[in-house]
Amino acid sequence: MSQQDPADSKTVTVSDVQQLLKKKDEIEAQIKAYYEVLEDQRGVGMNEPLVDVEGYPRADVDVYQVRTARHNVICLQNDHKALMKEVEQALHQLHAREKEKREKDEAEARTEARSQSEAPPLPFARVNAITAGSPASMSGLQVDDEIVEFGSVNTRNFQSLQNIATVVQHSEGRPLSLTVLRGGERMRLGLIPKRWTGKGLLGCNIVPLQR
Repeated sequence: MSQQDPADSKTVTVSDVQQLLKKKDEIEAQIKAYYEVLEDQRGVGMNEPLVDVEGYPRADVDVYQVRTARHNVICLQNDHKALMKEVEQALHQLHAREKEKREKDEAEARTEARSQSEAPPLPFARVNAITAGSPASMSGLQVDDEIVEFGSVNTRNFQSLQNIATVVQHSEGRPLSLTVLRGGERMRLGLIPKRWTGKGLLGCNIVPLQR
């Protein structure tokens, strides 16, 4: 079973990243110290031979100290590489979470602003009678439906029932879009004003709501 990366095992915080960076600085300081040891040993570095031309250990350096320093440098460099990968993953997760939070906050702000500027229109009239078999009845309109939109007429521009009458007369034989409140639920209906066996083009009675 593969080992899970520490950066992915829990939610990373800014403090976690700071601790990782502190550990990175400590490792780099240790690596620098061991390189200074190698430099003090006649500058042998990481690759210079520790035996003379005849194959004997060099007498001008402390071979054990050099080998120990080289081994520790290699181990610390591996630790440093693994730690840098962990830092990269932690920063990625931290930035991704900050981006997600920022986008969420912006979306909530937009939604709130939209809800304030686009408050749903209130109903302005009510259906108090419908004749069976009429265009209004066939559209699904029901008694006590409260009208929010009747074609182009809505709360903002409604002045009198003449507004509705005008829309009906100009829409004879053509579909009209209606939005009504029924039991607190908004519904959209399609109504075609047309001549039928009864009176008028709708076959229903609409009264203004008293505000």
